[in-house]
Amino acid sequence: MREPGTEIEIQDLSVRYDEGDQTVLALDRISLTVRRNEFVCVMGPSGCGKTTLLYVIAGIVRPSSGTVLVEGEPVDRPGPDRAVVFQEDAVFPWMTVEQNIGYSLRMRGRPKDEIRAVVDRHVELVGLQEFRRAWPRQLSGGMKKRVDLARGYAANPKVLLMDEPFGALDIETKERLQEELHSLWLVAPRTIVFITHDLEEALFLGDRVILLSPRPGRIAETYVPDLDQQRDMSIKGSARFVALSTELRGKLKSFNVDVDAGAS
Repeated sequence: MREPGTEIEIQDLSVRYDEGDQTVLALDRISLTVRRNEFVCVMGPSGCGKTTLLYVIAGIVRPSSGTVLVEGEPVDRPGPDRAVVFQEDAVFPWMTVEQNIGYSLRMRGRPKDEIRAVVDRHVELVGLQEFRRAWPRQLSGGMKKRVDLARGYAANPKVLLMDEPFGALDIETKERLQEELHSLWLVAPRTIVFITHDLEEALFLGDRVILLSPRPGRIAETYVPDLDQQRDMSIKGSARFVALSTELRGKLKSFNVDVDAGAS
């Protein structure tokens, strides 16, 4: 029976890929529950199945065994209740900022007044009021990522799935967008599953941090940062943050993988 407030239920999820004559077990018996409006970060070494897990929730990859439910409904294909923000820029170069943000609403045939109101709200939420009629070629990498975030939010999904969205950005832009995403989530709560291999990013953003083991990916540890809700990058110097970083870094090193706390 589904617990009240549960958004995502994953039970005994395994994913196998056929690679030539071999079968590769990417994920092994993953069980995870995500609450409504919870921000969950999933991290682990390269090849541990982080993105595979996200794609299963998105309905892009089919599980070999196990179940995935969103609000009690089985996931067997992509759907409007789940939006994905990828690492690569996904803005349409032939559309302006406001056209990109309103794209999903237009595709669903929503009234023009509704689209205009939603676009106005999300342009403001991501701080792009002065660039709403700009073309993607006129935007920086950070601005394009804000468009991606706004378009994902504007689609009004139950679940926002983010696959290392800031991984290609420089550290200064990345940290600024981490702060902005956290502030956006406080203002407009959403269930978010966020993939990263940057441990400081995971600890800064997540209500929970799920650490996957090397392939086959299994849940190795769960961390609850329990940081102040109103926070900025200065929190990285707090005793709590430093202790969690040290603990998580040590766990990653036990996997015999290289650890770079500040880089994706």
